[in-house]
Amino acid sequence: MTDSEHRLLELLSAGASSDELARVPADGAAVRLAMDIRRTLDARSRREAELAALFDTASDLARLRDLDAVLRSIVRRARMLLRVDVSYLSLNDDLHDEARGGTHMRVTDGSASALFQQLRLGMGEGLGGLVAQTARPYATANYPADPRFEHTGPIDRAVGDEGLIAILGVPLALGEQVIGVLYASDRRTREFSPDEVALLSSFADHAAIAIDNARALAELATAGATIRAHHESLARAQDAHDRLTELVLGGADVRQVAEAVAAVLGGGIVVHDPDGAALGRSGSGPVGSPEAIAASRAAGRAVADGDAWVCAVLAGPELLGGITLSGRPELSDADRRLFERAGVVTALLLLLRRSAAEAEDRVRGELVADLLTVPARDPAALIDRGRRLGVALTSPHLVLALHAGDGSRARLASSAARRGVLAGVHAEQVVLLAEDGEPGAVARTLASELSAELGAPVTVGAAGPASGPAALAAGHAEAARCLRALLTLGRTGHGAASADLGFVGLVLGDRADVPEFVRTTLGPVLDYDEARGTELLRTLRAYFACAGNLTRAKDELHVHVNTVAQRLERISALLGEDWQAPDRSLELQLALRLQRLAN
Repeated sequence: MTDSEHRLLELLSAGASSDELARVPADGAAVRLAMDIRRTLDARSRREAELAALFDTASDLARLRDLDAVLRSIVRRARMLLRVDVSYLSLNDDLHDEARGGTHMRVTDGSASALFQQLRLGMGEGLGGLVAQTARPYATANYPADPRFEHTGPIDRAVGDEGLIAILGVPLALGEQVIGVLYASDRRTREFSPDEVALLSSFADHAAIAIDNARALAELATAGATIRAHHESLARAQDAHDRLTELVLGGADVRQVAEAVAAVLGGGIVVHDPDGAALGRSGSGPVGSPEAIAASRAAGRAVADGDAWVCAVLAGPELLGGITLSGRPELSDADRRLFERAGVVTALLLLLRRSAAEAEDRVRGELVADLLTVPARDPAALIDRGRRLGVALTSPHLVLALHAGDGSRARLASSAARRGVLAGVHAEQVVLLAEDGEPGAVARTLASELSAELGAPVTVGAAGPASGPAALAAGHAEAARCLRALLTLGRTGHGAASADLGFVGLVLGDRADVPEFVRTTLGPVLDYDEARGTELLRTLRAYFACAGNLTRAKDELHVHVNTVAQRLERISALLGEDWQAPDRSLELQLALRLQRLAN
């Protein structure tokens, strides 16, 4: 390692900025790699900070009981989470209040305009009124110029007085009821990403629960003995929500969360993805039906599914999966609310899992791309990156190139990754490194399993084993040629290595073993001649040279025509009756030519 490279590592360790790294007098490739690492670390740190802030916020909100304190905490935390200039919250008017039917500003953070702080929006008016009416999040990079929203004079004047440009609004909802809208806004144009929408939506779900708790507790403070039972159920639900949140904060997996929910509700719990595949369970209960998940998603609350209960797990409008509760055919309102809050906590957990998985897939995909694009640029760095991901690139691996008949590379890469050590997409093609083995057999097994799993034909070309970046890149080139040959030959949905394709594989392969091909094709004839001193190989060569004409062949060999016929019968016994079929005869003729050249 050079002094400059060592200096780059010291700066990275100290958290130096990209500008500081760029000033180091080192090799351009090393500086670029260091800056790439800096950017990756920064992005990961930002994501971790966002999730940590979200978890801290959920815990803080769970401890607050005063409604005004809850509302102030919500907008302050929303502003911190999305790093915006202004955050604010509006609450819907009481539906019994002479049908005002709007939403009014309740609390702001970062606002300087009194006009804006007193704003009231009718249902459907402006961005916030539309969110309150439709219960769906909306975002705009430039609200004053966005024609999607119903602009009114009071709203536009208030927004202009505050100087707001970009606005994101998400609903605060309890089941089917929208109680208000939570906003994040900037005084400049800004595109809010899907991750930011999901993050604020997930926070809004917790905020709505906190508001509901604060409101309910305020009512309980003045209510009599008739609502003590309701207070106890809320406290129980709050305690369960706190414990589940602490589990997620402590790094619990899906199975542990399922077990905790099952213990609280006294039934079997299954957490599953949108396709119904179980992610974690406690007990042996069933997975909720797709119809029940759709109904829960539409209603925004848990629904009955036969003797079970199902709750859709949502991050805003996005379906992340579902929770099924069995063994409790009847649920009290309190237990149903607790079950629904378990869905909110599960959404946080699944968002965290997805974020971690996406980061992992991105890092692995980048390694695959660099490994196959520039293996000779810095092999040591590639090997070290593989080691950090648990992949020993110096050990023998098979290289497989995969093609899905339906074109779904992302699904294919995800499924393939579970069957190998490293997977990614390179040059519009899925590439997989697998443990050492017989390449043809591994390719056939992989093609069969993935075709069944994806419901579409998956074709697999294999090469290897190979070790080291350069050899793995060469192995990929051979596997890709084998894949193209399979597709050209119409063998979609099959798997093979070059050696399995006979003379086609011999032509395609970079590491073709000519003696092995000759031995595999002509071995029985060669062995027979060697053991008995016969001339079957010479007879076979003369037969093909004379285009199968026995009369010409006997003249070529200077023997009787019956002798030629007898020798051909012996060849049939040694090679099989199909040796004169077009494909076999072509392989035999190629092997004969190669055998003669070798001698």
